[in-house]
Amino acid sequence: MAIIEKFLGRQVTLPDNLRYFVQQGLWARLDENTVTFGFSEPALTLSGGIQDLNFLAEDGETVDQGQSVLFAITGKILYIDSPVQGVIRFNTEAKTDPAAINQAPYARWLFAVTPAGPADRAYQSLSNCAAYLESLQNSEGFKNPLGLKGGVSGVCKAVYSGIRMQKIHS
Repeated sequence: MAIIEKFLGRQVTLPDNLRYFVQQGLWARLDENTVTFGFSEPALTLSGGIQDLNFLAEDGETVDQGQSVLFAITGKILYIDSPVQGVIRFNTEAKTDPAAINQAPYARWLFAVTPAGPADRAYQSLSNCAAYLESLQNSEGFKNPLGLKGGVSGVCKAVYSGIRMQKIHS
């Protein structure tokens, strides 16, 4: 288990027994011939938590890799793509109580895909914990470990520095 002590003012975890879809911050678990997906704790922290979910595909539909399958309202609006091709099944409990995902992200799954090919191959194509942790190094969570308000992006720093350096004449 990887633990990030300070990530936007919170402690977040990354179980090392899961795989990760780095581009969208999803965790993945292999369940026999199915790959199950949910939001990782760092992704929830960065997005501001789940407020509402809508499914963009039908339960039992065949989806393509990269197809948007979920619409999530967080502090941002997110379109979540399927990391693998196959038949999708949604967790209706996640839609009924999306706030529960924020409470226990690794216990609450969003959707599962039964891949067209071998499930273990689809699962292994996803990133391991170390690779996901490395990808987070450039995220706002690492750049702002204390969760300070006001932003720490390059643009914000330039604006704040410019304001601080201004000389006001009356």
